[in-house]
Amino acid sequence: MEKPGPRHVIASLADQPWAPSLAIALGANLGDPQATLEAVRPLLQALLEGLLQERPPQPGAQRRPIRLRWSPLFRTEPVGGPPGQPAYLNGVLLVEGVGALEPRPLELLQGLQALEEQFGRQRLEAWGPRTLDLDLLWWGDQVVQAPALELPHPRLQQRSFVLAPLAAIDPLLVPPGPAPAGARRWGPGCGALLAALLPRLREAAPQRLPGRAGWPE
Repeated sequence: MEKPGPRHVIASLADQPWAPSLAIALGANLGDPQATLEAVRPLLQALLEGLLQERPPQPGAQRRPIRLRWSPLFRTEPVGGPPGQPAYLNGVLLVEGVGALEPRPLELLQGLQALEEQFGRQRLEAWGPRTLDLDLLWWGDQVVQAPALELPHPRLQQRSFVLAPLAAIDPLLVPPGPAPAGARRWGPGCGALLAALLPRLREAAPQRLPGRAGWPE
């Protein structure tokens, strides 16, 4: 009897919308992390614009302007992985106005991984240091359980390096929890989740960097 293959499930929770329709976490701790994150920004924007503009709106929906909201950058300590890693720089990009478009999370994942490779990412060990890390946190109301991707990201509510940038954009934003019950209308916002998480951290709290030209506050 053959063993079942890996699960690959994409489901919709249409009655549980989130205002920011798409979220991507950015991080780097090798080379010049700030230069890397600034250099990848226009490439990431071009990837998203190309992906989102190719597809017509879903039936009965109207296309809305796409809005990119970049968080400030935070210096954070590594979580897990080999000891002695340098500190990370982390940020988050929220993309609003994609709710009317057909979600394409697996295609976006391929584009994110291509950008990582373009900046020299090598996947040599779990939780190891990296030149660039791009993680899709959620896409609208989609629940994805696939070998290469889980949406919503199962650990985003336990990661200060994700919650701090999200809270800097909107502390009242309610992020989705783990699938399958992850999408919800009500719950603590990113600011409250971060405040509750900080006392339990083994690592130092994220430190916000001052804004610089090309990376808005």
